[in-house]
Amino acid sequence: MKDFDERLNFEEKFHSKNNKEIKKQRKLKQKKDRSKYKKTNLDKKEIKKVDTKDLIIAKVISISKEEILAKNEGITFKCSLRGLLKKEYTFNKNVLAVGDNVFLKKLNEDQGVIELIDKRFSILSRFAPRKSKKQIIAVNIDQVLITSSVVTPPLKPSLIDRYVISANKGNMDSIIIINKIDLLESNEEEKKRYLEFIKEYKKLDYKIVSISCKDKISLDKLKKIMKEKTSVFSGQSGVGKSSIINAIFKTNLKTKDLAKKTYKGAHVTTKAELIELKNKGFCIDTPGIKSFGIWDLKIDDIKNHFTDFLKYSKNCKYKNCKHINENDCSVKKALKEKKISHLRFESYHSLIKEVLEKKGY
Repeated sequence: MKDFDERLNFEEKFHSKNNKEIKKQRKLKQKKDRSKYKKTNLDKKEIKKVDTKDLIIAKVISISKEEILAKNEGITFKCSLRGLLKKEYTFNKNVLAVGDNVFLKKLNEDQGVIELIDKRFSILSRFAPRKSKKQIIAVNIDQVLITSSVVTPPLKPSLIDRYVISANKGNMDSIIIINKIDLLESNEEEKKRYLEFIKEYKKLDYKIVSISCKDKISLDKLKKIMKEKTSVFSGQSGVGKSSIINAIFKTNLKTKDLAKKTYKGAHVTTKAELIELKNKGFCIDTPGIKSFGIWDLKIDDIKNHFTDFLKYSKNCKYKNCKHINENDCSVKKALKEKKISHLRFESYHSLIKEVLEKKGY
């Protein structure tokens, strides 16, 4: 009986040790699992272990398919990404963005490897439709200069609202730039739309600057706003972002006339680029876009943006009223009574529709 007890104790200890070993091996296997989710978590832990003692800090000034350029104390380095950083493409379309502060390992006088990306204080991003991933446009920005035009291409309030929401989500100030106002004199319909836009959006305390590249006074006003700030110009293709920068700072960014039939730009700016300005500021010129989907857009983001609806929405019959097809909707009633602008409601409807379609409604 004693021998039996001793053997039983031995087996319990053996199996207990064996179970511990199995669990240990399982955890090790999970850690090394190459599935995209676990791999990314492991990579993040690995990235934190990078020793920055012998690295230099540089700012990413340009990214293209061919190269990454980062600048440190006046020297521009052509860079590559450390292997583990490349794996971050799992969740984002791009891991690196113009404006990033990076830790760089020098290979020679003008080449280096980016070992680590420093923490960002702001991010301008969008939903990359083809890949269904987050596309980071620019980072570490003080303000987004949401650039639109009154004609060729026409003013699009819904696109402006998308940028404002994205700027708020990304911790940036937003300033609305309306370009080509010199063309309003010959276009009565667009002039009426522009005046309605100014009236409605100024009520909401948005900062709006109306400019023309031919008008020095308006350009000087914008120049003052950009002083000692890092600004990113974003907007539809053809609105004149590069032309504005050239007119203010006498730079030589490429520009091109719009197509006569479509009034669309030809995407002359093909990459985001950080430009150092003479007024102690920086600006980022970004490629024009046809559409701007907001990454991780929620219904609450939209409702919080349309503050002019709030005093009416609290009287809706349903607490979660989306102001689309619901009965006894106070927002739709206010729209009918012209207490809410059709311009604003069209923009709201466009955003809500996008979220509902993604949810499968």
